[in-house]
Amino acid sequence: MIIVVMGVSGVGKTTIGVRLAERLGVPFVEGDSFHPPANIAKMSSGVPLDDADRLPWLEALAAELDRARRTGGGIVLVCSALRRSYRDILRDGHDDVVFLFLAGDKTLIGERLASRRGHFMPPGLLDSQFAALEPPGPDERAVRVPVGGAAEETVAAALAALSSARSVAGRA
Repeated sequence: MIIVVMGVSGVGKTTIGVRLAERLGVPFVEGDSFHPPANIAKMSSGVPLDDADRLPWLEALAAELDRARRTGGGIVLVCSALRRSYRDILRDGHDDVVFLFLAGDKTLIGERLASRRGHFMPPGLLDSQFAALEPPGPDERAVRVPVGGAAEETVAAALAALSSARSVAGRA
């Protein structure tokens, strides 16, 4: 299964993605590690990325998903994938990508960002993340899992939702 864990910064993508990949026995890929230095510098200074900044990053992530596809293995990749157009680039015309949308309210996510250390994304960009967010539509092969509880609860909910998505896809 090719899974993209998505959502705004601070929602827990990496924490959930790592645990999910471990439980599924597939590689984990941190999308942030594909950002070029210019993107990281821009975000670190409190300036949101624009679509021109994101395009090479999204194309690199799509190539990573394609590598997993060619080897026949699964993958859990985490990235914001906030807009449908970004998810379209990641899908790259394939229907085997499932988006795991981690959703939480702005207050909770703001608290998480404020307590996070060592990450380039400052809490001041949270508003721009929510402004850019286009939740996945019903035609995007996505599952929505709320965050707020313990990480293991979120992973369990994600596994259940992904299992349902796989069952539905198998009948289609």
